[in-house]
Formats: sequence, structure tokens, C-alpha cells
Amino acid sequence: MTVTSKDAQTEGTVNPREMALQQLAESAERIGLSEAIHKKLAKPKRIVIVYIPTLMDDGGFEVFTGYRVQHSMERGPCKGGIRYHPDVTLDEVIALAMWMTWKCAVVNIPYGGAKGGVTCDPQSMSQGELERMTRRFTSELVEVIGPEKDIPAPDMGTNEQVMAWMMDTYSMNKGYVVPGVVTGKPLSLGGSRGRSEATGRGCIFVIEKVLRAKGMSPEGATMAVQGFGKVGSVTVRLASEIGFDVIAVSDIWGAVYNRRGLDVDALLKHARETGSVKGFPEAEDIARDDVLTIKCDVLVPAALEGTITKHNAEQVQARIIAEAANGPTTPDAQQILDDKGVFVIPDILTNAGGATVSYFEWVQSIQAYFWSEEEVNSNLRKVMIQAFHDVYAMSEANGLNMRDAAMDLAVSRVAEAQRLRGIYP
Repeated sequence: MTVTSKDAQTEGTVNPREMALQQLAESAERIGLSEAIHKKLAKPKRIVIVYIPTLMDDGGFEVFTGYRVQHSMERGPCKGGIRYHPDVTLDEVIALAMWMTWKCAVVNIPYGGAKGGVTCDPQSMSQGELERMTRRFTSELVEVIGPEKDIPAPDMGTNEQVMAWMMDTYSMNKGYVVPGVVTGKPLSLGGSRGRSEATGRGCIFVIEKVLRAKGMSPEGATMAVQGFGKVGSVTVRLASEIGFDVIAVSDIWGAVYNRRGLDVDALLKHARETGSVKGFPEAEDIARDDVLTIKCDVLVPAALEGTITKHNAEQVQARIIAEAANGPTTPDAQQILDDKGVFVIPDILTNAGGATVSYFEWVQSIQAYFWSEEEVNSNLRKVMIQAFHDVYAMSEANGLNMRDAAMDLAVSRVAEAQRLRGIYP
């Protein structure tokens, strides 16, 4: 079943599924991937589409569309977030599942990629409506998710409460408690310390290594961050702690800029109190998209996919781009950035910290033995630094940009697992 993405219907934008397939095809050609394995990896293992009748607070019913795409199980059970957003489409979920496969392979954790989503507006729904929708959605997925099959996690529009509802619903269907069915749970239900900050923290670990490789230091370096949600806000805070001057930040409502550096603690407080960075008194309000073209050392796109395109890439003035979002740079834009000499740290490396600590949480849930936050962060640092070295070495050895090197490394690892396992029967 194929559904045209809303993104593809908008002139000048790229369908995320087509973008993911193009990246795979280019990597397959570079590494000499066999046609059979290429064909296998270009298709998801399983696509589940469900319709979710939900009782609303006014007594009426809405029927939401939900998706779960499992791309690969070559290296282990599937892993990937659940997204609640009005623009969720099948093409987007397929692309995100594929990118998750490569992300897990880059950091060398024993997972394949999956992704899920419900086309809804969580901002307009009450807690009761969200709970009823989540529980029905989970019930529809009981046969295809599980600790040995596919482990969901939070994503855009979902959080640890949604994961708690999913875990409880799955457990009630099974008749016993199954904490390992999801990650990103509350600590009191078997969640992992350090999970909520893991994506932003992993991003900072990689940025630090890139700066050192380029003979730079975080002290006094400038950063602009697009997106101030669960990933962007953590990245901003941790970047400030290691010496960055964060000069521009945006969210869905607007953006702020101070060329001397924003007071991050005050900005976080302002955002908590008002719901947005917009109107921060110690900075100038700017157009939201201007954050992408601010002159800075490091630009961190931490919002949606497809935000850096052929239409704005030429105006990007950052020396380094660290992709904290999934798929923020289109292939056409990547070529422009390469020509400009911009060093792009790809999403499947930069934002793999969340997947890594989700793996740690899964391990802890299965063993019923939990780690300290120091242990989690220390192990995360080891994994992210090793992944950076693996990708950087391939980049240097083969004359590739970091995205191509990361893709080639990831696809090679998954293809090798597929080659050794063969095709059943």
C-alpha cells in the first residue's frame, strides 16, 4: 500500500520516503551492495495500519489513523518512536523506520528500525482523550510489538506518560507486567535514568569530538538551534554548560537572537512560563526560519525533517551542522553544503543518543537491574565517541562526507547480518 506524503504534495519539498530510498541507493552503489540485499532493505518488513475509534470528551467519536512500520530485524528486534502529529503520514513513518535501522547500526546496538505514529493533534486533545486513543492503538498492536519483537519509545507529541499507558495496556493484554515492551517510561515503572536527556547529550558528545577534530573548542564558539522541544532545549542547556555561546533559538512560535549569547537559564525559565522562546526580553525577536541562516560555528536543526533544502542551503552560514532532528537536510541541500565546505554531522550519528539509552533501558528492564545516571551517561559517551570514530575514519579513508560514510557503515553492517542469515526458507 502506498500513500502520497503531504510533504510531497508541496512544491519544492521532498517526500521523506523518496529521500530515504535515494540515500540507500547511493550507498548501495558505493559499497557494491548486491541487488538482492538492496531490494530487501528498500522495503519494510511489515507495515501495520490501524483505525482507532476514540471516545471524545463531548460524547462523540473520532476515528484516528495509526501506523507501525517495522523496517528491519536483521540485527535484532525493532526499535523506534511513536509520533503524534497532525501531519503524520505513511511515507514519513516508513522513512523514519528506515533511518532508525541505520542509526542503530551506526552506534552498533543490536536493533533494527521501526517507527509509529497517529495522525492527530495532541495539543487539542485532553489527557482522557489521549489515554483512550493510546490504549486502543496499543491494543491493535499487541501482536506485533513486544520486548523480543519491537520496542516503541516516545517521539514528537508523545512522552513518558504515553509510554506508561502503552506498557500497562500491553501488560493487561498479556496478563503479567512487561516493562521491556517500551522505553522512555517513568522511572517508577522501570525507566532509565538519563533517558530524557539522552538525545541532546549524545548530540553534544559528538559535537565536542568534531570540534576537537577541527582544532576548535566549545569555549566561545557560537551555536544556533532550530527547535526547543525535548531535544533542542537539552542541547541548548548542555552546550551552554561546556562554554558555547548560544546566540539564536527557535520554536514553533518564533525565534530569538542575541549576538553576544543568550542567557540560557533565563531563556529556559521564560519558555516554561510563557510556552515559547518568543518575546524573551534579553534578545531580539527574529523570523523563525532565520535561525537556519544565522552566522555561527554550529547550527543544530532539532525540529522536523526537510528544513534545510536547496532553497535555503546557499544562505546557511554555519561552519558545522549537527542534525539533531531526523532528516532535516535534503539531498539537494547536502550537495550545496558540501560545495560550501560545511561539515554536516548526519542525523543517524548525531541524534543516536536517544536510541542508545533506549537500548540501555531495555537491557535494564529485562534484567530488572538498574544503573545510576553516571553509569548511563558514561556508557552513552563511550558508544557515541566510538561511533564518531568509526564514521570519521571511514570518511577520511574513502574521501566521503560524514553522511555518506555513516550510511555506508550502517548499510554494510545490516547487509552483512542479512548475508549471514540468508533468506528464509
